[in-house]
Amino acid sequence: MDKFFFILASLFSFLGVALGAFAAHMLKQKLTPDMFSIFEVGVRYHMYHALGLFVVAWAASHISNAQIAGWLFVVGIFLFSGSLYLLSITGIKWLGAITPFGGLCFLAGWLYLAWKAYQTIV
Repeated sequence: MDKFFFILASLFSFLGVALGAFAAHMLKQKLTPDMFSIFEVGVRYHMYHALGLFVVAWAASHISNAQIAGWLFVVGIFLFSGSLYLLSITGIKWLGAITPFGGLCFLAGWLYLAWKAYQTIV
């Protein structure tokens, strides 16, 4: 198991839970329902990919270069979730233009992981 990605997954999971609690207790009354929903989407995908980092930590023991998927997930969390967090809090609309790049990182990470697993099996 790749200890680095396991630690990173744990820290990103902690941060996802903390941001979700922060939103529920501090932001719900301050944001419009639309902006609160945007923040929640950021937290949801943040948590999905924090858990994905645990998969990468495990896969690193069995699949060569699985860490590349982990780095794609990390960049995706910053670009996708980070842009949604900032957009919902600040209302700066152009931040939404960054979000799809994070989504592409998520997609690329999962496809890369599948491809490397396939190469390992075949």
